[in-house]
Amino acid sequence: MMGQVARSPVWLRRTRPWRQESGVGSVRLDPGSAPLTSVVPNDLYTDILLDDIVLTHSLFLPTEKFLQELHQYFVLAGGREGPEGLGQKQACLAMLLHFLDTYQGLLQEEEGAGRIIKDLYLLIMKDESLYQDLREDTLRLHQLVETVELKIPEESQPPNKQVKPLFRHFRRIDSCLQTRVAFRGSDEIFCRVYMPDHSYVTIRSRLSASVQDILGSVTEKLQYSEEPAGREDSLILVAVASSGEKVLLQPTEDCVFTTLGINSHLFACTRDSYEALVPLPEEIQVSPGDTEIHRVEPEDVANHLTAFHWELFRCVHELEFVDYVFHGERGRRETANLELLLQRCSEVTHWVATEVLLCEAQGKRVQLLKKFIKIAAICKQNQDLLSFYAVVMGLDNAAVSRLRLTWEKLPGKFKNLFRKFENLTDPCRNHKSYREVISKMKPPVIPFVPLILKDLTFLHEGSKTLVDGLVNIEKLHSVAEKVRTVRKYRSRPLCLDMEASPHHLQTKAYVRQFQVIDNQNLLFELSYKLEANSQ
Repeated sequence: MMGQVARSPVWLRRTRPWRQESGVGSVRLDPGSAPLTSVVPNDLYTDILLDDIVLTHSLFLPTEKFLQELHQYFVLAGGREGPEGLGQKQACLAMLLHFLDTYQGLLQEEEGAGRIIKDLYLLIMKDESLYQDLREDTLRLHQLVETVELKIPEESQPPNKQVKPLFRHFRRIDSCLQTRVAFRGSDEIFCRVYMPDHSYVTIRSRLSASVQDILGSVTEKLQYSEEPAGREDSLILVAVASSGEKVLLQPTEDCVFTTLGINSHLFACTRDSYEALVPLPEEIQVSPGDTEIHRVEPEDVANHLTAFHWELFRCVHELEFVDYVFHGERGRRETANLELLLQRCSEVTHWVATEVLLCEAQGKRVQLLKKFIKIAAICKQNQDLLSFYAVVMGLDNAAVSRLRLTWEKLPGKFKNLFRKFENLTDPCRNHKSYREVISKMKPPVIPFVPLILKDLTFLHEGSKTLVDGLVNIEKLHSVAEKVRTVRKYRSRPLCLDMEASPHHLQTKAYVRQFQVIDNQNLLFELSYKLEANSQ
């Protein structure tokens, strides 16, 4: 039987603190048992249990309700005298500290949480018994509450909020060279929304805006333009990929900006013009010839890939992994940074295929294969397995791997090295080779993030969150353990020795704004033009 915790609507009852039941591996709410954090504060089990609850509580209890219960528990503990009441208040303080330390910037997206945290904070700071016995913890609480951004309802938003440049939107050098910072749903961005004739309007929008909000901004812009009156009809929002695939977005959908494909664009149109929508022309026009990849050294490209992907990986909050797979009550609002990192992985894969297939001269194409294999090798040496995987998958793209005459010209040592790389990325036996390699690496490490999501999905689908109305604690612990690997990979800073020269900045800009073809049919067309008869 899996470990379980008794689940009523309340996880902390005034007469039912938690205790660990020996030999069963379950946490149960029983009358008269010792409070959760009355265990020695440095006890390893207590720390892990606290972390499990904070990381995974949204699977069974919304965050606002979680905090309400914590607040109520503290208030009721104040009515008890002696060690019992003090122990329960200490348990609340420990939980709140861990919650704030884990969530930090995400709290600005929890609209109902800020007020509860503020009220609980004031109660704790006024409690003389806690202040006397746990002065360091209460001071730490004060520092955290001052540091994290609490979104308090009724409070006005700061004026003139800075607009952040979103991934791939408006390919400006000054934007792409900036160090990436984490996106939040309340952040504002500029975005182009296209019309059927490929004209566009530029709107300013929250990242978490709903489709209805986006269409409202588009309609407002069109009303002030000299566009035909017909465009003021009821509009729909459509995501159009470079392949021509169209997805009609529903009015209630939100956070659509970070879910678009690499070369997908938003189109606003009437329902009558939906079928006539076609991709933007620049997405299907290519100009073969020597590109930047032919002029840069593999070491420079690999190091800039690692540096950029480390920035993106650092932006992903560990809770985004839980929300992405389990679709918690925060929805997609908190997974924007993870979605952007996944898009980047796909972008690198298509970049490799694009560069190879745009190279018309066979000799140069062979040199390009060698360069990409060198880049993969250096990324692996940098412990950047995300870039390593993406480059190898790009070379394994069917449109590239079919170029038999090109691959035959590749020197034997490069063929053997690439074969080893393919073995490392082989998914056989649950990615055994990859798992063995990454288990020997010490931080900093950039893992192949899609595999973490695959493991979490397996945990989600392989066992129930609730069993007979009880929460499956073993599942929550397994989920939290997987998320803690992300914390371990980022526990040390990345240090790469890269020069700051004009050439360095040019390579940096190139690596951070790849121009790619993500239409597989078009990639195959290019491939057949290079080698029509390859098998």
